[in-house]
Amino acid sequence: MPFLSLSCVNYRNLANETIDLLAREVFFVGENGQGKSNLLEALYYLSYGVSFRTHSDGECVKQGEGGFSLRGMFRGEQSSEGQAGATHLISVYLEKGKKRIEKNAKKILDRKELINTIPCVLYCHEDLEFVNGEPERRRFFIDQTLSMHDLMFIDISRQYKRALKSRNTFLKVQKRDVAEAYNPQLAKWGVEMQRKRKNVIFSFNRVFSPLYEEVTGIDDVHLVYAPSWKEADGLAITEDAAIAQLAVKLPLDMQMGTTLCGPHRDRIIFMRRDAPFIPTASTGQRRLAAILLRTAQGLFYRNLSEKKPVLLMDDVLLELDPEKRQRVTSLLPEYDQLFCTFLIGEPHEKYQTSGTKVYRIADGRWEG
Repeated sequence: MPFLSLSCVNYRNLANETIDLLAREVFFVGENGQGKSNLLEALYYLSYGVSFRTHSDGECVKQGEGGFSLRGMFRGEQSSEGQAGATHLISVYLEKGKKRIEKNAKKILDRKELINTIPCVLYCHEDLEFVNGEPERRRFFIDQTLSMHDLMFIDISRQYKRALKSRNTFLKVQKRDVAEAYNPQLAKWGVEMQRKRKNVIFSFNRVFSPLYEEVTGIDDVHLVYAPSWKEADGLAITEDAAIAQLAVKLPLDMQMGTTLCGPHRDRIIFMRRDAPFIPTASTGQRRLAAILLRTAQGLFYRNLSEKKPVLLMDDVLLELDPEKRQRVTSLLPEYDQLFCTFLIGEPHEKYQTSGTKVYRIADGRWEG
């Protein structure tokens, strides 16, 4: 099982202590604002090198302190002969505003090296933005799903974003010729991004649609990919065609000071049969769509990689009735480890097994 322990120093409100995580299921029980979500955030940080709650690392530093450190002990994969995996250490340090990540005391230079180390699937309230939020949130979800198993996509996305940033810089200062010179780079990386997004959404629907129907009884809810660079007759767009579309848009791009077409403008739409689903869906149906997107993400990753993910569930079952809770929990992907937060008074006992660790969390401290 991945996480064996977590050690925190000056991380949010958490005690500067080590918590034992040697269990397949670990539950954190406490009132709001006591540190339950901070513990999940710390585990996510060790898995991906970033927070899921803020883009500012400084916000994670305990008030009055100059930095923080996190250390997580975890066990590697079991060998094909059934032998237990080796124990490893992931460390994250933030000192004087600079972040350093180490694996077994060796500095990690690129966060993508962490992606397959401890693959986590996070369930949290903000997931509702994937359903109700702006198009960029759905693009983020699909790109995250891709990145979990396709490290090449991370490089392609980075190259596209660099070219886009440079092109936009020159559009803003009205240097048309220089901006236009970035069209081939933008087309090269953007066409590849578009191809990968289209393929992953097609495969993802084969997991998500039946899952949503099983829980809700509503059939044929699926994601539709609407790329910014339009395809002709259903054929994949070529780099030349993408360059041509960029050229057509260039005068308007110059006027607006930004690039108005490309994968950063793609849309991903929830449909049922041939009509948009979300505008007519109830609040409960939308919440279930958000939760089941994450479940499908875990199942999708498990099917492709044959690895079991770690599940981090932050109070996501609160708004479901008992029957829906039971259905959702019964369909969770096979996991290596499960962390759940519960409010005091919630029936967490219903979800426990004989080996579940339960910690009471209060004022950043834990008692088990």
